[in-house]
Amino acid sequence: MGTMIHGTFYEFFAGGGMVRAGLGKRWQCLFANDFDPKKAESYARNWGRRSLRVGDVNEVGTEDLPGEADLVWASFPCQDLSLAGAGAGLKGERSGTFWPFWKLVKNLNAEGRGPKVVALENVCGALTSHGGKDFAAICSALQSEGYNFGALVIDAVRFLPQSRPRLFIIGVRDDVAIPPQMVTDVPSPAWHTSALLEAHSKLPRKCAERWVWWNLREPATRETTFADVLEDHPTDVKWHTRDQTQTLLAMMSPVNLAKVEAAKRSGRRMVGTIYKRTRKDDSGIKAQRAEIRFDDIAGCLRTPAGGSSRQLIMVIEGRKIRSRLISSRETARLMGLDEGYVLPSKYNEAYHLTGDGVAVPVVRHLASSLFEPILRGCREDREAA
Repeated sequence: MGTMIHGTFYEFFAGGGMVRAGLGKRWQCLFANDFDPKKAESYARNWGRRSLRVGDVNEVGTEDLPGEADLVWASFPCQDLSLAGAGAGLKGERSGTFWPFWKLVKNLNAEGRGPKVVALENVCGALTSHGGKDFAAICSALQSEGYNFGALVIDAVRFLPQSRPRLFIIGVRDDVAIPPQMVTDVPSPAWHTSALLEAHSKLPRKCAERWVWWNLREPATRETTFADVLEDHPTDVKWHTRDQTQTLLAMMSPVNLAKVEAAKRSGRRMVGTIYKRTRKDDSGIKAQRAEIRFDDIAGCLRTPAGGSSRQLIMVIEGRKIRSRLISSRETARLMGLDEGYVLPSKYNEAYHLTGDGVAVPVVRHLASSLFEPILRGCREDREAA
């Protein structure tokens, strides 16, 4: 007798399949979709092509979705909701793809095979986009289809040495029982930020009636630091020349140079991460600055598109200072992908893939804390009937 699966799922805006990695081998993927052929190629290389459809979500119909999925996950594009984006919100060309995705969910429900659980992931800017109206629109969509739902802000830094807060909206079909220990009467400061509380306070009454405060268990204390993910001999990036490192140091403000000097005096190997950012100087003139952090965690990985710089690292051992770009394998480790995950051979494609993904252990935590207990309860109810 084979191992019992936890559940079945459809994965939209699937990227390289990091949600699939987080759910694990005891979840069965029935369908995966992504518009980007390069990301889809990575998905196929790691998970096979059998369940994968490459193309616009607008062109997917329910006839393309086999069986009945327990879970539907959608990490719909965040650019229009991101603080770094143009702020087009859900009417934007990219984040606007939420609506054709949601049409599929509605049609599945009409056919009697709607998902028991819906998980939506996005940047935290989705809470404040258009004064909270975009968040309210997503909640209204869930409410109108008969889902009870709540939201959480989970920072991947709880699991990995990367600062990466993300918004997760989890809906459960109203005919599916939610175990009482999985909800709480009041929000938890660990998972419900002030921005989330503010967005919740603006919801229409019908949405508020469907709202639940998810009672997510605390994860084990993270023990890894950024230094632990470094490759000794990366193959896709080279250490900077001395002049290149000096140029980087010359781009630092006095505050950031003081951090470097403190690291040199520390008497131990110090690893910092650097992003280049455009800042105004005292005269109001814009200049590119190199900003470094030595708090044992990486800054949030971003895609190289849209003007975001790629993350650099600086290793300081006494008077010796070295710098380079972060390697693609290091970015994969920062997302929780295992060493066997096959990355694109081109550096920028690998960086884009990982920087646009979902942190693997965050998905696993949601699965073990919420999805799997809910679905287990469904099975037990059916067996008892």
